[in-house]
Amino acid sequence: MNASTADVGVIGLGVMGRPMADHLLAARGHLVIHARRPQPELVAAGATWAETPRALASSVDVLLVMLPDLPQLEELLDGPDGLLAGSGELLILIGSTSSAPAVRRLAERLHVQTEGRVRIVDCPVSGGEDGAIAGTLSIMLGGADDDAAIAAEVLASCGSPVHLGPLGAGEVAKACNQLVVSATILALGEATVLAERSGLDLDALWSLLGGGYAGSRLLDSRREKLVSGDDSPSGIAQYMVKDLGFAADIADATGTAAILLPTLRAAFDEIVADGLGDRDISVTRRFVANRDTAAH
Repeated sequence: MNASTADVGVIGLGVMGRPMADHLLAARGHLVIHARRPQPELVAAGATWAETPRALASSVDVLLVMLPDLPQLEELLDGPDGLLAGSGELLILIGSTSSAPAVRRLAERLHVQTEGRVRIVDCPVSGGEDGAIAGTLSIMLGGADDDAAIAAEVLASCGSPVHLGPLGAGEVAKACNQLVVSATILALGEATVLAERSGLDLDALWSLLGGGYAGSRLLDSRREKLVSGDDSPSGIAQYMVKDLGFAADIADATGTAAILLPTLRAAFDEIVADGLGDRDISVTRRFVANRDTAAH
C-alpha cells in the first residue's frame, strides 16, 4: 500500500475526530466518512458520505477510528453492513484510548477472521480539542513497522505521529500520558485552593509559577479555568476513570507497584461520584474546595 495515494476514511466525528477529518481532507483532497449524524459541512468541503460501515470499508484503504473505546468499534464490525463485510484490504487506525491487551486481542481475532485482510495500528492522541483543531496532536503509534509507517504518513497533517513499538505500544504511551496529566491537574487544582484560601492573587500566581518548574502545557491550557473557576467542559473528567484503569492494568501486567495510580484513581472515582464527571478536568479545583476535611 502506498500511503500517499491510499484512500482514507474516518468514522467517529466527535470533538477529536471532526477536526482531524478536516485536516485529512485538506491535506489529501479526498476523504470518505461515516457517522451517526449527517455531516453536511464536511460533504460540502469535498468529503464523500458512506451510508454504511460496509460502504465505508469498501471505499478506503486506511480507516481512522475516533470512537470512545473498542466496544463502540466492535458494534460496527460484524453483520451484512459491518466494516468486515467490506471488500479489499483494510488498515484500521484505532485512535481511541483503550486497553493495550484488548487491542492486541482484537487484532489477533480480525487477522484470523479475515485471513489477514484487516490489520490494526493503535494511534491514541494527546493534545485535546485545541490540539486537534490546530493539527498539533501528539500521536502515539503501535504496530508493525510497515503499517505504522503508513499510519504516520496519513496522520502527519493532524500532528506529530511517532512509532513507539509493536501493537499496543501507543495505548501504553497514552496510559503513561494520562498518569502524568491526571497527577498534574489534581496538583494544580489543589494548589489553586491552597493559594486562594491564603489570599493570593491566582492570576499573578500562575503567571509567575508558569515560568518555572511548575509550568506545563496543561497549565497553559487550563490556567484561565483554574483562576476563574469556570470548569465548563473541554476534556471531561470522567474519561480519566477509564484511562487510569487502563494504566492500572499495565502496572499489574508489568509487576509495577505504582505509587500515584491508586491515589489518582480514587480521586477521579470520587469526582465522578460527586456528580462532577461531566465537567472539565480543571474541576479538580472545585473538587478539592468542596471536600469535607472532617470526612477525610
